[in-house]
Amino acid sequence: MALDYNIIGQRIKQARLAKNYTQEELSEKIDVSVAFLSRVERGNSHINLKRLTQICNLLDVSEGYILSGTSSDSENYLSKEFSDLLKSCPAHKQRLIYKIAKIIAEAE
Repeated sequence: MALDYNIIGQRIKQARLAKNYTQEELSEKIDVSVAFLSRVERGNSHINLKRLTQICNLLDVSEGYILSGTSSDSENYLSKEFSDLLKSCPAHKQRLIYKIAKIIAEAE
């Protein structure tokens, strides 16, 4: 799966706005230029893992959420992915997936 830097940038921007940070404030905290942060939020520049981790720590979001849109801390963790997977399978495979998931869920 290739990374979609436009979506990553959108998620960073949403998280920044949720914390009421301006681009200037966030860029100052992670020691990058406002222009660079703006390019990242628009998907025009790639961000390295060090900067991504800094941003996530400041904005209280997980790297997993920024990269994939899911967080293992979320109640809905992977629910969309499971739903999409099931929709793409024929009925007989859906039943098999359900049976396997049920066994795993009920195991102690």
